[in-house]
Amino acid sequence: MALRDKLGSRVAPMLEPGEQLQQVFLAQGGASPWIGNSFGLIGLALLVKRRIIAVTDRGVVVFEANFNGTNPTKVLTRLPRGTRIGDVSGIWAKVSLANEKLYVHKRFHSDVRAADGVAR
Repeated sequence: MALRDKLGSRVAPMLEPGEQLQQVFLAQGGASPWIGNSFGLIGLALLVKRRIIAVTDRGVVVFEANFNGTNPTKVLTRLPRGTRIGDVSGIWAKVSLANEKLYVHKRFHSDVRAADGVAR
């Protein structure tokens, strides 16, 4: 099963009834990935906050995720569907959601662009 499919199946039970998932991707909060990842497991455990971003037909939902980053533990915030996530470029794109600075890896830039395209 592909990563996006796994993420989608894991966040689905935490969405509102009837809510349709459009995009889902991983992000990191806290320290810059360049700094957090440079300290190995200690840096990952102490400096990096794992997030899952789910974009649905009703909103943008930010989930806290466990250590490996692929299992949502709770909903942190729910934003209106018209919320733009932001322009993405480079290996780690910096975006801001609900006043939290997040970093999105290049692997998920197409998901961000697709979500922002629908938000307009």
